[in-house]
Amino acid sequence: MTQWSTLLLVVYLSVYRASTQHHRKTLYPSAFRIKRGTFSLINPTFQRSVDDINLLFEILLAGMQIEGDAHNLLIPDEELASLRSVEKLEVICEDVLPKKLSDIRRLTAELTQRRRPLSWQDFERTVLTLVYSTQTLARISNQQQRDVWTDAVIQLFRAVQKDLKPT
Repeated sequence: MTQWSTLLLVVYLSVYRASTQHHRKTLYPSAFRIKRGTFSLINPTFQRSVDDINLLFEILLAGMQIEGDAHNLLIPDEELASLRSVEKLEVICEDVLPKKLSDIRRLTAELTQRRRPLSWQDFERTVLTLVYSTQTLARISNQQQRDVWTDAVIQLFRAVQKDLKPT
């Protein structure tokens, strides 16, 4: 009986270690946490087709605002905001994207160390984080805070630019 319990303990510890390392390696660990009680929203992504990409572009052009403190996604166009597919975008913007400057700086540090191209999910989230950071920068009046957020925006832009360059 001791051999079985030892074997089970070894298997459990190896699975636990592998799962914790998986979350450490991801750029957006909150994407793998269950949010809003729906299993289908684990690792949510908005873009699944060309139509989704066009819809996201249209939403961004309509003036989408990602508010940090209230965790709200505001889409001025009521018709666009009422679309069912926008629910996943809301989950991504409210629950997955980093909102604190420290989290964004951690993300930019990890992005600068990456050797491989981003997955399409991480690319989507990085672009949306860039949108959020740019909108936050536009609202800040303190020069010292503006400088720090400007650096974060530049680092995110460079990460997106690096990922778009052919290898």
